[in-house]
Amino acid sequence: MPGKLPIITQTPSANFGDRRGQAVIDMLIIHFTDQPDLQSAVDILTDPNRAVSAHYLIAADGRILQLVNETDRAWHAGVAFWAGARDINSRSIGIELDNPGIDTGAHPYPAVQMQSLQALAIDILCRHPIPARHVLGHSDVAPGRKQDPGPLFDWQSLAAAGVGLWPKDWPADSPKAWPNTPASTEFGWSQAADLLARIGYDPALIAAAPAAVVSAFQSHWRAANIDGRLDPQTAARIAAIAAMVEADKSL
Repeated sequence: MPGKLPIITQTPSANFGDRRGQAVIDMLIIHFTDQPDLQSAVDILTDPNRAVSAHYLIAADGRILQLVNETDRAWHAGVAFWAGARDINSRSIGIELDNPGIDTGAHPYPAVQMQSLQALAIDILCRHPIPARHVLGHSDVAPGRKQDPGPLFDWQSLAAAGVGLWPKDWPADSPKAWPNTPASTEFGWSQAADLLARIGYDPALIAAAPAAVVSAFQSHWRAANIDGRLDPQTAARIAAIAAMVEADKSL
């Protein structure tokens, strides 16, 4: 269970702008800092010459820093797409987690850090109409370009706290039509491509770089096997998440 929301320390960044158009804040994007320590991440996210930021940064010890006001457009998602939207920054809250990334191997997220994330996310959801289907990783909205928050991020526990999508029971198997073959070449890919687009992934990228999109899906919903291949278990999970997204839309 998420704990009490820690005191939030204001650490202002100059790297933000106005939210564009009439966009409603309806997305929550999770990142890792990909930096060796907290101070390095703070330095980058507040450096006016770097043009990058996030609304919040959560330290490995659970401390929460606010860099950008939620009413403003932080620069965290970059070139991205989800469910027809491309200006993800204008409609999202971005949370960075102090974590070295995966270049030297994936690094676990400490329990206290996840507890702070859960508490902060629940607090954010109380203020903004963010549906479960719009709680995402940077890799979801930018497959192939970004890999955060990586394979050791505990999406299941976050969903159990009421933030995001995770089925109570995964399908044990999938229809025999789904082979253990590269997603781009074999029978069954057209069905998977349609379902991935319904979930929210970019149809153009699904066509151009199918393995990258499947890998992004696996990083979120099947982290034990991130190989970009449409095996039966991955196909079953794609179908399960697509069904959950459709159900979430009807709420």
